[in-house]
Amino acid sequence: MKSQNLGPNTICTHVGEVEDKQFKGAISPLFMSSSYAYEDVDVKRYPRYFNTPNQEALCKKIAMLEKSEAALIFGSGMAAVSTTMLAFLHKGDHVVLPQTLYGGTYNFVVEEFHKFGIEYSFAEGFSEADFSEKIQKNTKVIFVETPSNPLMRITDLEMISKIAKQHGIVTMIDNTFASPINQTPADFGIDIMIHSATKYMGGHSDICAGAVAASEEQIKIIWNLAKNLGGSLSDYTVWLLERSMKTMVLRVKAQNKNAKKMAKWLEKHPLVEKVYYPGLKSHPEHELAKKQMNGYTGMLSFEINESLNVGDFLKGLKMIKPSMSLAGVESTILSPAKTSHGLLTSEARKEQGISDGLLRFSVGIEEVEDIIADLEEAFQSVSKMEKI
Repeated sequence: MKSQNLGPNTICTHVGEVEDKQFKGAISPLFMSSSYAYEDVDVKRYPRYFNTPNQEALCKKIAMLEKSEAALIFGSGMAAVSTTMLAFLHKGDHVVLPQTLYGGTYNFVVEEFHKFGIEYSFAEGFSEADFSEKIQKNTKVIFVETPSNPLMRITDLEMISKIAKQHGIVTMIDNTFASPINQTPADFGIDIMIHSATKYMGGHSDICAGAVAASEEQIKIIWNLAKNLGGSLSDYTVWLLERSMKTMVLRVKAQNKNAKKMAKWLEKHPLVEKVYYPGLKSHPEHELAKKQMNGYTGMLSFEINESLNVGDFLKGLKMIKPSMSLAGVESTILSPAKTSHGLLTSEARKEQGISDGLLRFSVGIEEVEDIIADLEEAFQSVSKMEKI
């Protein structure tokens, strides 16, 4: 079986398994040890060095899914983001980012970079000119997030890669919302792919993890810092993540299908002002998304009518859970203004286009008719309350 010809389902199911040489079990055995021999061994293993048997094996699966040479797994998505950026940015360096970013990443940049003497600029739009005009002589990294959280904006990855290569800049992407199933940025020349593996890779709302995939040379640079910062993942969680990823293709495709149906339904709803979903023809970057994505993800956002109370609407939901995270098999929803982007000032949220009436919706694998029924009941409930 030639690994370079494997499909994503086969990669998720078989690549990165640890062979059970003793009992020949069908799944990877779990090596829980935090202490390994150092005499007469090829590899001196230690969890903080990211090289235990389960850690190493899972990284092969992630690297192959992202069409990369190597990968690392971390204790959280933000551990992956922060370690990777700091590995390539030093005092006096500069990074360009889009204005619309996950709140945790945005907060990390504006709160921490000045402590390291790192400069940054936010591109005001998504065109080539928007990014090019922010590049300086000391720019070392362009970091993008597509689709973006929570407004689902799409960045042209081929364009970003072209600009970066012209200036000798490293490119990084937060590929969480797409997952490797919907988007492989390496195909468009992006250097480093970062994930909150808590999301689609884990997929069951019970794992917190991060992942980075890149060339062997770049992963070595990241590892040199990562081993000092200590953001490694416990082997039990590594084992759970490898188990969960076996069904990632099936889960993501089901969520893609449901999300597209929900986006179309919400777009027609009289109490919905706007829907943000790259699979809709009304999305400003729909054609670009069609070009660089294999599926439009299970994530979308929508703004409810300003006359409705967001809190009352969320309380009216029975099946869909108002919940902090996303990408689990169950449908969840949240207010970015109160959660993912709650650390931003109201002015910063306004600059990003995040209104108080915006809701981020992670569509699960339930029957779409049941999801619709739950939303409609909440709409009717909150609209009745407003009339009283």
